[in-house]
Formats: sequence, structure tokens, C-alpha cells
Amino acid sequence: MIAPAATAQDMPFFFATEGAAMAGYDVVSYFDADAPIEGKSEHAVVWRGAKWQFATAKNREAFERDPRAFAPQFGGYCAYAMAHGSLTGSDPMAWQVVGGRLYMTHSLEVERMWRTDSAEYIRMAEAHWPGILHNK
Repeated sequence: MIAPAATAQDMPFFFATEGAAMAGYDVVSYFDADAPIEGKSEHAVVWRGAKWQFATAKNREAFERDPRAFAPQFGGYCAYAMAHGSLTGSDPMAWQVVGGRLYMTHSLEVERMWRTDSAEYIRMAEAHWPGILHNK
């Protein structure tokens, strides 16, 4: 079961922990590595109010050229929870790239549920995003 966040009014557009979006993981690495790689503060940028860290300058530059190509959908909040109208954080190790877009989930257990019908969950989540940030 997914517990909703305390209040949506307190939630930024991008979910951040450890002082950075994606808990400091390199968002570009989700697209070109077998597993996400932790970013480094020396390769950080701020975009849309969040700090994004990258493992390499090359990945930072790729993100700066087209951040929307790499930024997680639904602000990096759990896409499965979003499909059910809830706003919940995500685990940087629970993810899937679908149609060239990155989707995060709350946990590995939730990721398994998400993968059973990710296309339908995406459709459902799109009905809630981004209004959920202001409607709770």
C-alpha cells in the first residue's frame, strides 16, 4: 500500500531527497547504463528549482542540452501512486523507461505492480499530473 505525502501544497514540482532530484542519482544514466549511477556535486546544475547531479560532465552537458528528454515523468514522484491519485515519493532504484521516458516508483515491490500494465498506469497518471500538486 502506498501512503500519500503529508500535503501536496508542500510538494515541489520535482521530488527531491538528499538535497537533490533523484536522490542525487545521474538521471542521464537511467537511459544508457544497466543501473543508475550516483551523481557528483561537482557536476550539478539547477533546473526548474531542483538540483540535478551527474556522474560526468558529459552527462551534465547532455541534460543541459535537453533536460525534458531526461527528467522523470510526473516530477519523479511515484508513477503508480500518481495513477491512483496519490502523491508519493520514489526510490531511485525503482524505475522503468517506457517509450523513451523515465518513470519512477515508490519501491521495487511497487515497480513490479507498475510493470504489469505500465501503459495503462501512465494513462491514468496523466489525468492527475500536475494538478495533484495543488489539488490536495
